[in-house]
Amino acid sequence: MDLGIEKKENDNKIPLVVIVGPTAVGKTSISIALAKRLKGEIISADSMQVYRYMDIGTAKPRVQERKEVPHHLIDVLDPGEPFNVAEYQRMADDAIRDVYSRGHLPIFVGGTGLYIKAVVDGFLFPDSGKDLKLRETLKHEADSFGNQHLHDKLKAVDAEAAQRIHVNDLRRIIRALEVFYTTGKPISEHQRGWDSHEPRYNSFIIGLTMEREALYERIERRVDDMIREGLINEVKQIFSLGYSERLTSMQALGYKEIIGYLIGEYSLENAIEILKRETRRYAKRQMTWFKRDKRINWASLDKSQNIEEIVDKLLKLIEGNYEYLENIYRYYSS
Repeated sequence: MDLGIEKKENDNKIPLVVIVGPTAVGKTSISIALAKRLKGEIISADSMQVYRYMDIGTAKPRVQERKEVPHHLIDVLDPGEPFNVAEYQRMADDAIRDVYSRGHLPIFVGGTGLYIKAVVDGFLFPDSGKDLKLRETLKHEADSFGNQHLHDKLKAVDAEAAQRIHVNDLRRIIRALEVFYTTGKPISEHQRGWDSHEPRYNSFIIGLTMEREALYERIERRVDDMIREGLINEVKQIFSLGYSERLTSMQALGYKEIIGYLIGEYSLENAIEILKRETRRYAKRQMTWFKRDKRINWASLDKSQNIEEIVDKLLKLIEGNYEYLENIYRYYSS
């Protein structure tokens, strides 16, 4: 693709704007506005937005927003289909190349740190870290003794990973134990090796953040909005299609809490409070993950700013820090 730009020697990789940040910080609306200014298309970096029927609980961009700016890797799987980070990396790479080949700028947006890391840096665990029989054994152990039992096991061999992985995230707990038992090294040690991998794209990473109190207020409003918009009926509809509450997709934040209400574990009021609490904790874990990446250019958002003011701020970050993307911005703005 000829952008009409004189490239420098280090500009031969596909340019990729990456927007990360905690849940509810405003990534969706900001990235859409930025894409309009940069002739961009958005590739979702959300591990749950890939599933069909899960719209409200995953805070997918609305249909009208997706008409305004093309989005990729949303609604590509049924909730019962198996999925992993390697498959996601392949699909994201295809989408990035497709967007760029048509003369548009790929904009990678989301809060799933592992998926973002896999695409930007390309690191995946070797097949030697896979043991399906062990995986099934650990699943049976969780069924018999509970998630906390496996989480305690993980804490004993990899305290760093245990601190980062929530006790309800059974899939990641099992994966971390599987890697340790099969490779002899904690998963956190494998992950520290990521920084030695050469980046796969000409990436410019923007992190969105705001004061904790303001973010938590947004989280509480978002949860209340999800309930008003029909999250409970959405979960019921998924069940009516025959999908089990034991699926990985149904363990997503927002779904497992409503499932708990529907099967009588607690009241709706308690479910909402649990969901708000767990979303706050998830946002904190996201920020812990992203703060380890020194390449991220942080933009602190003020709730008094409107979208256009924020986008202007991000464009200045791009122009001031990344010459190639500055050239692209000038090209698309001309």
